[in-house]
Amino acid sequence: MAGKPILHYFDGRARMESIRWLLAAAGVEFEEKFMKTREDLEKLRKDGSLMFQQVPMVEIDGMKLVQTRAILNYIAAKYNLYGKDIKERALIDMYSEGVADLNEMILYYPFLPPGDKDGRLAQIKEKARNRYFPAFEKVLKSHGQDYLVGNRLSKADVHLTELLYHTEELDSTILANFPLLKALRTRVSNLPTVKKFLQPGSQRKPFEDEKFVEELKKSFG
Repeated sequence: MAGKPILHYFDGRARMESIRWLLAAAGVEFEEKFMKTREDLEKLRKDGSLMFQQVPMVEIDGMKLVQTRAILNYIAAKYNLYGKDIKERALIDMYSEGVADLNEMILYYPFLPPGDKDGRLAQIKEKARNRYFPAFEKVLKSHGQDYLVGNRLSKADVHLTELLYHTEELDSTILANFPLLKALRTRVSNLPTVKKFLQPGSQRKPFEDEKFVEELKKSFG
C-alpha cells in the first residue's frame, strides 16, 4: 500500500491549491510539508528534489513530481477524473486551461502592490463576466448535463468550482447571471469528498491577506 501523497509548498494557496482541491475531490488523504524559510526551499533544491528548482512538488507513487499541470494531470488520470477517451481528455484539458488563465490573474492579485489592485480586480471581473463564465455557461447549456464533459465529474469541474469560489471571494455578485455555473458549484460542493474539504479545519487554505503576504516576503525575501 502506497503512502499518502506529500505536498511541498508554503502554507498558502497559490499554485498548490488546485492540487489540494483535486486530491480532496478524489477522496485522497494527503500530508503537507510546509516550507517556512528560504533555507527550507534551498534544502529541497540541494537534495535534488526539485527538477527545475521550484515548487510546488508532490511526492506520489515513488515520484517527486513538479510542474502544476503535470501533477494535476497525473492525479486526474490516476483517480478517473480525466474522461473516457482522448476526445474527452482534449475537452477537459481545453476547459482546464481556460480556468487556469483566469485563475492565474487571481493567484497574483494578493501579491500586487496596493496601487495596482483596483485595476487588476476590475480586469478579473470583466474577463470573468464577459469571457470565461459565458463560455462555460454555454457548454453546460449546450448538452444539458450535470458536468462539463461526459456527464461525469472530471478535473475540469473541480478546477472550475474552485475558480468560482475564488472569484466570489472578490465579488459576491459575480455569478448572478450564470445559473448553470451556480448549479454546478452547488452540485460539486455537495459531493461528500468536496463537502468535507469545504468544512472549517480542512486543508483548504484561506485567501491570502496583506498580513500573510508580508510574512511570506519576510520569510522568503
